[in-house]
Amino acid sequence: MKKSYSIALACLIGFIIVTILIVTNNMVGFDNFIYSTLYGLNNRSLDIFLITITSLANPKFIVVVAILLMFVIKENKYRLLILANIGLSVGFNFIIKHIICRARPDHIRLVTEKGYSYPSGHSMISVLLYGTLMYILIKNIKDKKLKVLLEICFSILIFLIGISRIYVGVHYPSDVLGGFLISIAILIASITIFNKHFKGE
Repeated sequence: MKKSYSIALACLIGFIIVTILIVTNNMVGFDNFIYSTLYGLNNRSLDIFLITITSLANPKFIVVVAILLMFVIKENKYRLLILANIGLSVGFNFIIKHIICRARPDHIRLVTEKGYSYPSGHSMISVLLYGTLMYILIKNIKDKKLKVLLEICFSILIFLIGISRIYVGVHYPSDVLGGFLISIAILIASITIFNKHFKGE
């Protein structure tokens, strides 16, 4: 429990630091380095792959996934956790974006996006939806090897969604980093509260 709180606190502090660096225009070097490295890998096959990956956190796709999960998952407590974390993702992302008001990068874009840039909404929803789904599956699976495999697969998916947002040109790397940090903190906090509330079940 204490370890979870420590990780959540560390992520929250990290998010605050990244936010301050962005506001004070001190993330330019980091953003340019990561972006130029990714753009140097540019090719048609990677374009198609990462455009597909980035679509896995698009609003319409998330709505479809959420609806399907409501039918597939039988326990109301898990349904509630999923919906709560989707709501927290959307709510916090909207509020922070309209406080920071960071314009999107003007790099070559492979997809079209509107609105502000920081933090990355796709990065946040990927952590809070797929991270919640990973938690539910692992909690209800006894096979240790399968648990590890699921952790690896979901972690890679979340990471690739973040990378895809930079690659397709709609986010700075620091947008993704900030999105990951704040959403990990929210995910840990929500799961901790969930476990306390349903401890006796």
